[in-house]
Amino acid sequence: MKKTLLLFLLLLSQVYFSQADCSTALSVCGNSSITYSPTGIGNVNETLGGCLTTGEHNSIWYKLTIATSGTLTFDLVPNDPGADYDWAIYGPNATCGNLGSPIRCNAATVIGVGANTGLNMTSTLTSAAGGSTTPYCMYMDVIAGQTYYLYIDNWVGAGSTTVAPFSLTWGGTATLASPFTDPLLQPHPFTPPGTPAANPNDPREILICASPAVFDFSTLTAGILNGNPNFVITYHTSQNDALSGANPILVPQLVYTTMTYYYSIHYLDPANPNNPINFCRQTGAFKFKIGGITGNNATIYACNNYKSGKGTFDLTTANVFTGSSVTIKYYQTMADLNAGTSPITTPNQYLSAEGVVYASIKTSQGCSAVAVITLKFYPEVIVNDVSLRACASEDNPKMASFNLTTVSVTTQTSVTKKYYASVANAINGTNEILTPLAYISAEGAAYVKVIDGNGCYGIAKITLSIIPAVYSSVLKDKTICIEDKTTLDAGSGFDGYEWSTGATTQSISNVSVGTYWVKLKSGECIATQTVKVHAAEEPVVVSIDISNTTVTINVTGGTSPYKYSMDNINWQDSNVFTNIKRGDHTIYVKDAYNCEPVDVAIVVPNLINAITPNGDGINDVIDYSALAGKQNLVFNIYDRYGNKIFQADKFNNYKWDGTAGNKPVSTGNYWYSITWNEPGKQNTPVKYTGWVMVKNRK
Repeated sequence: MKKTLLLFLLLLSQVYFSQADCSTALSVCGNSSITYSPTGIGNVNETLGGCLTTGEHNSIWYKLTIATSGTLTFDLVPNDPGADYDWAIYGPNATCGNLGSPIRCNAATVIGVGANTGLNMTSTLTSAAGGSTTPYCMYMDVIAGQTYYLYIDNWVGAGSTTVAPFSLTWGGTATLASPFTDPLLQPHPFTPPGTPAANPNDPREILICASPAVFDFSTLTAGILNGNPNFVITYHTSQNDALSGANPILVPQLVYTTMTYYYSIHYLDPANPNNPINFCRQTGAFKFKIGGITGNNATIYACNNYKSGKGTFDLTTANVFTGSSVTIKYYQTMADLNAGTSPITTPNQYLSAEGVVYASIKTSQGCSAVAVITLKFYPEVIVNDVSLRACASEDNPKMASFNLTTVSVTTQTSVTKKYYASVANAINGTNEILTPLAYISAEGAAYVKVIDGNGCYGIAKITLSIIPAVYSSVLKDKTICIEDKTTLDAGSGFDGYEWSTGATTQSISNVSVGTYWVKLKSGECIATQTVKVHAAEEPVVVSIDISNTTVTINVTGGTSPYKYSMDNINWQDSNVFTNIKRGDHTIYVKDAYNCEPVDVAIVVPNLINAITPNGDGINDVIDYSALAGKQNLVFNIYDRYGNKIFQADKFNNYKWDGTAGNKPVSTGNYWYSITWNEPGKQNTPVKYTGWVMVKNRK
């Protein structure tokens, strides 16, 4: 490059950097900012052309690939106004060794305040030669897929002796290709190593136990990559090396707290090793810090449930270290910790009585500390056993409905109660009673689990007993005459009465035949007792035997002894009436209940003791046609041997003329019987017997 005044070449011998050559140009990663401090000209003194006439001084080459079309600008800002940066852009799609003339070039002399240079949207220049005072050239219109080379040189000569880093920021609407902005290539954010320094502008800090210390940088790789595939990390002792990937640290080495170290991330396309984005790099800085660590003694709590004497402690909840990236192991004794033997294998579920355990805290660098964890029980959930009585069920006196929620088993507040049928269920939290307000059970026990805000619990026993139903011993079924009334008395000693009639008195009167109930209250319990008032069974006159003037009444049913009457006024104990006149009569019968008597109408027929069937019209026949209106009337004649010889019925008008088989019978005595049913609700059968002498003269 040519300046207005070229004094001399600054250096005859330089340290060369590969990134100062076109063939090994650094790839630009997207539109991210660039910071670099070029020194020297690299291995090849390139042919630059354009506004750059004196060759390279302190240079760096970048290669950029366009991702999306648009306008492209950049702003190059030296960190020292005494620096004088020149630059040129070649392309599109130029090749090293055959770059041609730059399409944008600027070698303006702008030393001092405002030494910035680059491309912007207002300039119309495409080139500014040395000595020009116009530091910016016109923007470029770029197309996706094109590649360009950007050459940057810190010219040190007359009027400029400053070698200083620069920062470069991209602008415009176009974007540059980068694996770091593609979520398909980088699905997760990278995680910088170490922890932030006290000053957030300083490099992050990684703890080491001594300085210097041997450190294996590869132990940081997995954490930084954070699961992103096809990315590679190298470690360096300078930012320029990190930006170019030069001089990577390949083996563990001594590190110092006075030095700054760098990591460099780049993509490695598994399908195309020449993919331009493979050469993009993302860098970060970190330092080492003496990290002697201190453990924090802690106290943790667990529940001493059901007074078992042991609780389940989660040792991992003890805050024994403030920070991260440490390994913590837990031991029952210091001897085990010092020997590294018998660590607690289930620290998140450590079953123990109250006491202490020991935590061994180690960093990946081998720093260690010990903390004491004190194990304590939460305050006990205090419960007390209680008893609960309930009234027997009327349907099943061995069962009752218990309201378990009415008993007080603890004075503690802010607790939750759950109910179970057994201690095992309460401990395990299984088969919870879901209807504690109406728990149907026999006598026995239920259990309430009282749980506090810490999840600790106590279990109280509720003894269940059933209050038996109390019934009246004096209230009995009664039997009365159907037409009578009676009084039902439940007896004294109850706290309340409620009859099916609506009465609330001890007794009810004027009660007729029927079924009644009364609810008898004893304390809080109520027993329902049913009582029946039966109608007395009426006696039944099963038959009436009439022999001449004697009437015998045969009765069943009802309740003996019976009383008999033929006028419903005078009563006798005997069922036999004698010397009854011929004609119609009414028989009355009542039993021991003395109810309205049953009555049966009878007739005592006219007694005929002799006939002379000689055709003279006098006493020729026995005639009982007067009884023809009786139900089932039958008139039979028997000889002295008991053989029936004649039956008079409606066909012969209930008359006998002293014949048998249409032939006159022999003179003699014959027996006869007449049966019928008296009309009435009992349809009483009547039997009338007698004898007759037949004088047959034919």
